[in-house]
Amino acid sequence: MNSKDQIRQRYHSVLEPTLSGRYLPLASLDPLLEKHKDWVDIQQLGTSVSGRSIHGMKIGRGKRVILGWSQMHGNESTTTRACFDLLAYLKRFRDEDVLVSHFLSEFTFCLIPVLNPDGAEAYTRENYNSVDLNRDAVDLSQPESQVLRSWFDELEPELCLNLHGQRSIYGMDDGNPSIISFLAPAADQNKSRTAARLQAMDKIGQMAGVLNRLHPGCIGLYDDGFNPNCVGDTFQAIGIPTILFEAGHFPGDYNRDGSRELIFLALMQLFGLLPSTFPSSVVNYDDLPRHSQNFRDLILRNVGSKSGGLVDMALQLEEELVDGRIRFVKQLDQMGELSGLFGHFEVDLKGESILINSHENVFVGDKVLTIHRQSDNKLMIFLQIP
Repeated sequence: MNSKDQIRQRYHSVLEPTLSGRYLPLASLDPLLEKHKDWVDIQQLGTSVSGRSIHGMKIGRGKRVILGWSQMHGNESTTTRACFDLLAYLKRFRDEDVLVSHFLSEFTFCLIPVLNPDGAEAYTRENYNSVDLNRDAVDLSQPESQVLRSWFDELEPELCLNLHGQRSIYGMDDGNPSIISFLAPAADQNKSRTAARLQAMDKIGQMAGVLNRLHPGCIGLYDDGFNPNCVGDTFQAIGIPTILFEAGHFPGDYNRDGSRELIFLALMQLFGLLPSTFPSSVVNYDDLPRHSQNFRDLILRNVGSKSGGLVDMALQLEEELVDGRIRFVKQLDQMGELSGLFGHFEVDLKGESILINSHENVFVGDKVLTIHRQSDNKLMIFLQIP
């Protein structure tokens, strides 16, 4: 068995089965915190606006400290799941894999798995006070922001990992989806290549070198506009190499299990846990494509219009929390000549006219509950997510 197959087999053997789906409230992690407390130092760092615990986990016993935080935006859970997969891997192979034992002896990975537990509970980007914590790095107006900054100051890490998820609207100019995006955040308005930023760029190039071999052309860069209110920009400006991870849409996988595995592999590479024989290639940071907002979940091409012409319709899946599960609801995002957009799913209607919600007239922003073919009122089903 080659090294790639061995690592992926190991991954699936330790995959945390309880962490399924996009909704990941803090209570879902309680059994895992209990599971790992025998070998991980777990402490309560503080509480959220509504009083939910914010946990810190120290993995390893080394002097070199890496700080990571996930679910700063409560509805971005893919990286949290990947981190717990990594913890399960480290625990399982710590006594038999020299790379794992070396990492645990040289490094301490300090992780806040859910920085925004109120947002995680409500499945919102913002916290309980409707504040985006990734725009609160200067004001530190929220208790969650204060917890992160306090631990950062206490730990004095040599590297920071800002773990996020991105919407399915992102893709590359050549039509590839943006499955994973990275960024070495700017440290100033001039986007200067400081020593810290150069270190982050180099590490991103190494991670992208692994992921690109698995999904060529689908690993890119996030926008690097400087904003001192963003945590990554602030930490980079202080002089600590900081890397933004954005887990995006994996083709056909709205639970994001595919991007979850890629984040796991990226962390494995970053932490020196992949064998030297694992397939990789050298990728220069500046050669990675910058993504655009050029994808939609579903595009209906060449729809017959009332005027007799043809139009394209772009539909986007919006996420709603219903009874503890995420429900995907289609929404009309754009209409017109949409040749500049790509669809994760595309259907050519070849001039067929349709009724949306049983109406001829439809407007951008409308929820799309049903689509019928106008000629015979037949129900048309596109992109059903269980």
